Amino acid sequence: MRKDIVLILGARSDIGKAVMHRFAKAGYDIELAARNADSLDKEKLDTEIRYLINVNLHNFDVLDTNSHEEFVNSLPQLPNIVICAVGYMGLQAKSEQNIVDATKVIRTNFEGPASILSILANRFEQRGSGILVGISSVAGERGRAKNYVYGSSKAGFTVFLSGLRNRLVKSGVHVVSVLPGYVETKMTSGMDLPAKLTANPEEVANKIFTAVNRKKNIIYIKSIWRIIMMIIKIIPEQIFKSLKF
Repeated sequence: MRKDIVLILGARSDIGKAVMHRFAKAGYDIELAARNADSLDKEKLDTEIRYLINVNLHNFDVLDTNSHEEFVNSLPQLPNIVICAVGYMGLQAKSEQNIVDATKVIRTNFEGPASILSILANRFEQRGSGILVGISSVAGERGRAKNYVYGSSKAGFTVFLSGLRNRLVKSGVHVVSVLPGYVETKMTSGMDLPAKLTANPEEVANKIFTAVNRKKNIIYIKSIWRIIMMIIKIIPEQIFKSLKF
């Protein structure tokens, strides 16, 4: 019997690796896509031996949108599930002064993921099945002075995922939006994160696995974030703009 296939975009990230292990443990074959994918050789071999599944590596550059169609065509088989774990936070202060860095943040978190997921969505729609998972962020739910460039890129991606889900609802294709709060990864290394609001990559992977199987629409990794964001979104702008957090 042919196994279902999971394609992980941004597979070198901590969340991407955790997602790989969670789905491999459940018996899925894995396609790992990332820049410098050969650096994942060790993870590929370890995962194949540990879980007795197949793992393939693919070079993928989310910023090279002209190559995305060719990338999808190069896959040995159209996957059943795609999980986009691509992300780049950048530095807010640098993005405020350097348009090149700001553009990289926006393109990495929004334009690139929207490009590749659009192509895959069309293929899934033609087939009549498939699940697309996009990892966005609670940072995209309201603009804050400390991270509004990153937040705006994630806001765009969140709206994109919502619209894509609504478009595909009758096609047999499902879209899951993942809105983590703080996650302890290399990207947040050195940040002083509040323990009760911070997840680890394994928690994210487990929540994604459950969401895929239950066909959830929108998930928060720590449930408290749903309450926090409900409160934040109803604060009047006149008050919100003066808050320091």
